[in-house]
Amino acid sequence: MSRRLIDVTGAKPLLDISSYARRGPGRRDRLSQDEVELIARTVGRTPEVMVKVLSRGAKDLRAVGRHIAYLNRGGDLDIETDDGQCLSGKGVEKDLLENWDLDLEERRSGGREYWSRRSPPRLVHKLMFSMPAGTPPDRVLAAVKNFAREEFGLKHRYAMVLHTDEPHPHVHMVVKAVSEQGQRLNIRKATLRAWRSEFARHLRALGVAANATDRQVRGEIKPQKTDGIHRAAMRGVSTHWRQRTAAVARQLDRRDVEPEPGEGRLRQTRQEVVRGWNAVADDLLIQKQLELAQAVRKFVARMPAVQTEKEWIRNGLLERQRARESSSASRPR
Repeated sequence: MSRRLIDVTGAKPLLDISSYARRGPGRRDRLSQDEVELIARTVGRTPEVMVKVLSRGAKDLRAVGRHIAYLNRGGDLDIETDDGQCLSGKGVEKDLLENWDLDLEERRSGGREYWSRRSPPRLVHKLMFSMPAGTPPDRVLAAVKNFAREEFGLKHRYAMVLHTDEPHPHVHMVVKAVSEQGQRLNIRKATLRAWRSEFARHLRALGVAANATDRQVRGEIKPQKTDGIHRAAMRGVSTHWRQRTAAVARQLDRRDVEPEPGEGRLRQTRQEVVRGWNAVADDLLIQKQLELAQAVRKFVARMPAVQTEKEWIRNGLLERQRARESSSASRPR
């Protein structure tokens, strides 16, 4: 049975390293050119795309209207729609909601009174496509347009706005949850994996280096948080991180940082990832890809040690403390 690194359906990780860790001895499948290129991008630390689903404010008409008004900054930014229109000016969100018949969709679902004891279905999906600082914003927007045209064209109504007010250019997209054919769009982990892969592909087609792999495969250790927490942290105003940091600091003072649940699973996953990468390096040697095999070995050797969220915060606190002590010691007395 063939074991592929790339799963075009998105049902498995885009770089399915763990499957290589579990393979037994014997004949190995030959890595395809696409797989070799994906491995090279990953170990070369090609910038990773980000696609997020924003969960709040998508289940009633007024909340959706407020979100769209926020996206175009009260009329200062253009909204680009699936039918090629460019909407500008204050209040255009009302026309957009009416054009999408979201008021009918809300009534069809029974209204908020019907859902008073349960969560109503989404009227829209709120997506964000982002790339690291330095990526040309116009190409990020062009890649999202091409992605949306292929993924949602003639099915789901959508609109998007490019934001460049932060270092990393990003595009906000609103997608009508129910298609023109009456099918509801359900977004799962596999869906997001596939969307990340396609977004990266469209960026590469425009000459932008972009990759899409899972965090564990890359050896990422920084805790992953919701978009609201992440954006607040970027602005330096995250209540969540202040509270978590204060809690760990108190434990450090008592010298009793408590273990976190899931720590064993984190370490087990890392072991599988390392075994998988080593198996990939072996396959590359068999295929005479000597330089890439060596790059894979170095990539694995440079992976930072696995850390839980508490350990990550603790090490950051200790590093800042050492920096303060070093700075204090170097001052002239």
